Amino acid sequence: MFIPRRGHFHIEWYPKKASTTFALWDLVYADGSGAIQPADSTSGDHIGVCLKTIAATDSDYASNTLIPVLVPSDSRAEFEVDVDTGTALTTAMVGSRYDLTDANSLNVGGTSKKVVTITKFVSATKAWVKINAMIANADVATT
Repeated sequence: MFIPRRGHFHIEWYPKKASTTFALWDLVYADGSGAIQPADSTSGDHIGVCLKTIAATDSDYASNTLIPVLVPSDSRAEFEVDVDTGTALTTAMVGSRYDLTDANSLNVGGTSKKVVTITKFVSATKAWVKINAMIANADVATT
């Protein structure tokens, strides 16, 4: 989960990718067909954080309905996020850039995409980050 912790944010509404589940606080990006989807280890420029859970049992699950997205309004925006269990976070990683594992966790063992910067060590499994690859300020290709 990408929980907002510091900075300024605003809400924008985007059509969700049909037949896709979303969790509250999932990082999202544009899917290239006019909708958003949860981020993953290959996603590039991100839009913000999903503010609505979408389950397969929802009546609009198979539709491109609009959902609210929390978007950072400035470069000071920071999020608290879980670190994938593959590699533990250390204080030495503060200031370095890393990849995602999925829409709600970091991969501090990966540095090919470098979509987040660690700004604060919370524990071996939790960090504060800035999202480098935001659609408004970066051009990190989705692969």
